[in-house]
Amino acid sequence: MPVPFVFDTMGTVVTLVTAVPLDATTSDAVQEAFRDLDERFSLYKPESEASLVGHGRVGIRTASAAYQEMYWAAIAWSEATDRAFTPHRPDGVIDLSGVVKARGIQAAGDVLTQHGHTDWCLNAGGDVLVAGVQETGEPWIVGIVDPDDRSQMWSQFTTRPGRLAVATSGIQERGEHVWRMAADDTFSQVTVAAAEIETSDVLATAILAGGVTTLQLVQGKYDIDVLASAHDGRVWASPVFTADPA
Repeated sequence: MPVPFVFDTMGTVVTLVTAVPLDATTSDAVQEAFRDLDERFSLYKPESEASLVGHGRVGIRTASAAYQEMYWAAIAWSEATDRAFTPHRPDGVIDLSGVVKARGIQAAGDVLTQHGHTDWCLNAGGDVLVAGVQETGEPWIVGIVDPDDRSQMWSQFTTRPGRLAVATSGIQERGEHVWRMAADDTFSQVTVAAAEIETSDVLATAILAGGVTTLQLVQGKYDIDVLASAHDGRVWASPVFTADPA
């Protein structure tokens, strides 16, 4: 049984399982992929570029090309979701974390591929990207925690080509960390499975913020599977999500 490689970054815990054990060079490079983005884009680091721009001390037009690319990527997602996803917080701070984390996960996955790893599962705070299969030859299976009881599993998703990324956004662990658009605050937890981690991560956040209207919008625009739970117990589920993980 592979031993997971676990480390802290971007304010969360990353767990990486590989079919072939990691060497020190690869594990360092994986951590560096996250660290590089965190150094530039963390709002918890007062002198990071994100803090300087986010709080208006540096203008977007004078920011680095890397910052501008990330910002305009977030703006593109905002436009695609009718502003359910947005980098602009109500307090006026520019917050790119909704895109940065996914970019970190993808960058780490690219490192693994470059170092010859074809079978791995990378979990960063509940957002999962996989490649290949488990050591047993079976697909990677992603568990979805119960939105009402964090000690229990609610559902699971079996990954496959075209569905290698699974992201969950909810209020149970981080509280109300999204800026709601839905008048009735419909969803308490949303899971999205897609081909790419940025798509799944951004759209999970957008649906949580925008409610049923956003869910219908993005399902019409993107090739995704969705599992969403409402505060009143209602559930929206694509058929591929199992109702009982047991």
